Amino acid sequence: MLPDLAEAALINELIHECEAAFQVERLDSFASSSRGHVYAARNLVDHVPMLRTFWQGGVIESFLTEHLGERFGLVRILYFDKPPDRTWALGWHKDTAIAVASHGVESRHFSRPTVKAGTPHVIASDPILQNMLTLRIHLDKVTRENGPLRVIPQSHEHRECEGLGIENSQMILAERGEILAMRPLLSHCSGASEPHTTRHRRILHLEFASSEQLPDNYQWHQFISIQR
Repeated sequence: MLPDLAEAALINELIHECEAAFQVERLDSFASSSRGHVYAARNLVDHVPMLRTFWQGGVIESFLTEHLGERFGLVRILYFDKPPDRTWALGWHKDTAIAVASHGVESRHFSRPTVKAGTPHVIASDPILQNMLTLRIHLDKVTRENGPLRVIPQSHEHRECEGLGIENSQMILAERGEILAMRPLLSHCSGASEPHTTRHRRILHLEFASSEQLPDNYQWHQFISIQR
């Protein structure tokens, strides 16, 4: 948990820019609740320009460089919310899918090609996922009330790794603006919000890779590197 990387002014601006995009562009990549709240969005970097740059410079860039090296880049952004009228839960899993430019070539590094919100995706091999890092930026305070994430410590080494086991899973509670840094292969789940809650649980989920290069002529759907 990284408590000091996202200041209140930045969080306010991120929320404002995301909500403005949701109001203007009702696209297939946005999923809405019965009251119109967007609770999931893919390809968000295409609709919110500041998401390309806000992590560049300062302590966020320094942290990413420390863990991924000088040639890292942003490869995908997702948005999740649990609005009061549309809570949801997700079982235990690891994040093994990546967004690519195309997936027509056979490869031992990639499998199970799909298309999500118009973007090709594949399941990536462990060596690729082991060189990625996710930052989950909490746009709201996360309590037991609004469906926090649970993680299994030490389960991130490979896809079969069980770490310390479900019995030792930990609940991730967070203040507004705190960032969770996690590897894609970390086992995690998410419970539903408590009944009658008025809390949202908005998250920006940013995935970074250490290199623009992928095997077998595959390419990332997007690779946004530091503007030097």
